[in-house]
Order: sequence, then C-alpha cells, then structure tokens
Amino acid sequence: MDTITLWQLAALAAASTLVGFSKTAVSGANTISLAVFAAVLPARESTGVLLPILIAGDLLAVHVYRRHAHWPTLLRLFPAVAVGVVAGTLFMVWADDAAVRISIGAILLFMTGVTLWRRRIAENGIGTENGIGTESGSGTESRSGTENGSETGSGAETGTGSGGEAASAASGRTAARGYGVLGGFTTMVANAGGPVMSLYLLSAGFRKLGFLGTSAWFFLIVNVSKVPFSVSLGLIDARSLLLDACLLLFVLPGAYLGRACVDRINQKVFDRIVIGATVVGGLQLLLF
Repeated sequence: MDTITLWQLAALAAASTLVGFSKTAVSGANTISLAVFAAVLPARESTGVLLPILIAGDLLAVHVYRRHAHWPTLLRLFPAVAVGVVAGTLFMVWADDAAVRISIGAILLFMTGVTLWRRRIAENGIGTENGIGTESGSGTESRSGTENGSETGSGAETGTGSGGEAASAASGRTAARGYGVLGGFTTMVANAGGPVMSLYLLSAGFRKLGFLGTSAWFFLIVNVSKVPFSVSLGLIDARSLLLDACLLLFVLPGAYLGRACVDRINQKVFDRIVIGATVVGGLQLLLF
C-alpha cells in the first residue's frame, strides 16, 4: 500500500462512490466495492482501508433512513452477529489473503443459493419457511406489508395458524442466528456482511425503505464496533487513514445519487439487483 498508481486511486475513488450509492439505494451492490478494494490492495489491508469509508456511508444512510429501521429485527440479530465477529477476528489472526478471498466468496454464493431456494418454496405456496414473506403477501412480513418493514402479529415472524405461529417463530429465530453469525463473520473478515444481511432481510420480506433503514442502523452499529478489533489486528493505521481521508470525499456524491434513484427502482428489480450483485461479488472473490 506504499505506492498507488493514478489508475488504482481512480478505481478506489469509484468504489468509494459506489459505497455511498449502495448505502442509500442497493445494499448488495457494495460487494463490487469490496472486490475493487481487494483487487487494488492486499486483501487483508483492504478491509482496514474500507471500514472507515463504510462507516461514513452508514452515517449518511442512517441520516436518510433512520425512521424506517425495524428494531426488533436488529435486536434479534445482534447477539449472533457478536459471535460471528469474534469468530472472524480469530480467523483473521492466521488467515492469509487467499484464505480470506476464497472463504468469503464461497459463503456468499452458498447463501445466495439458500435464499433463492427458500424464496422459490414460498412462491410455490408450499408454505412459509423460517419466516419468509411471499410476493403475494401470505406471510406477515410480506412485501405487501408496511413500507417501514415492520412485522405484524404477536411474534416477530408469525405463520398463518396457531401451530404455525410457534413453529415459524422458532425457525425464524434459527434463521436469524444463522444469518447473524455468518453476517458477523463475513463483515469482520472482509467487510462482506452486507450481502449476507441483504439476503436475510429480503427473505424476511422487507420492502425497500424498511430494508434500507434496518440495514443502515445495523451496519453503523456493527462497523463502529469492529474498529477496535481492526486496530488490534493492524488493519487500521496511520497510512490507511491517510488514504481514507482522500477517498471519503467520494462517498457523499454516491449517497446523493442513490437517494435520488431509490424511489424509482421497482421492487422486483431491486431484489434482483441485490441478489445479482451478491453473485458477482462472490464469484469475483472466489475465482480471481
């Protein structure tokens, strides 16, 4: 990271702009920024440089969408995320660049496949599984629910019958724990928790504003909590912060562009972009 060419700096600046855009429009698109940083910089060092830029994007996203967060979902996720962050820190103690890239790429592709399979089951009317809302709105977290992503019913993720309520709530908690641990692990290892949590929120049936508001608060809290771990691992130092000072200027225009575009994005297109960006990012990390 001692010498960076002009084209490399331009690539990092474009990726920083995309961070701002992803935080206020399409969260899953952030995997592209992750891939660019990991391609230009050593994979381990790139995580330390990217983290302050992500926090800046999180602050902008919280400012825009702070009223749309669903706190019961956040509180359900945080304990599992903490476990994942600790596991990711231990992994980073010994992992080299190749191990980081391959592990994260494989996790992203696996989670994409699981989410698509779960959504297909729900759309085929076989029944909701682990609290997935369907496009037709048969689940209580469906896309026909409130714009702020709130969940109705007595449980966080309820079914359509009394027996189904208990089973769905239990499976929903299991899903939250699984996604939470993976999200914490991937965000600590390579700042790649965005796709994992995007898939979880999509599977839970959040609409755009609820999705973005819940994501904004989630990642602001988690990314700030990661700073001491990253400093202790030597991933954030004076050199990385100097580079951050140059790149932070590009986050704001990206966030403004994302906010201007988000209301014009069709819900189905929104979902497809998130999933597609996750696949692209996963393949990039796994194969290159």
